[in-house]
Amino acid sequence: MIIKNLKEVIGTENDVGVENWQSRRLLLKKDGMGFSLHDTIIWAGTETPIWYKHHLEAVYCIEGEGEIELTGEDLVYPIKPGTVYALNGHEKHCLRAKSNMRLVCVFNPPLTGREIHDEDGSYPLPGEES
Repeated sequence: MIIKNLKEVIGTENDVGVENWQSRRLLLKKDGMGFSLHDTIIWAGTETPIWYKHHLEAVYCIEGEGEIELTGEDLVYPIKPGTVYALNGHEKHCLRAKSNMRLVCVFNPPLTGREIHDEDGSYPLPGEES
C-alpha cells in the first residue's frame, strides 16, 4: 500500500513548476502503479500549448475555470470544477486558464517525476527521460 499526502510533496523534487503551471507529482513510475498521478495548478491568465504524443492523459478539474482548444480543429471546450477530459488520441491542444485551475492529472505511461514540456509541448518518450 502507498500512502502519501500533498503536504509531503510540496517543496520537494516531486514539486515541479514552470511559468504556466506547478505539478505536484503524487504517484510516479517508481511507485509501480502503471500510471502517474499529479495535483496540478495552471496559473490564471496563462496559455499552454501541449502535445502528449507519447502519453495518454486524463484530467479532472476540481477548482477554477478555463478552456481547452484542440489545435487545428477550432473546437473549444470550457473547463470548470467537475469537468473531466481525456486525451486518448494524443491530441495537440492549448490549455487556457481564466483563473487558477487545480487539476488532478493521470498519465499513462507514468512519468518519472522531473519531466517538463519540450519545445513541441510533449514529455520525452518513456525510457528517454533525463
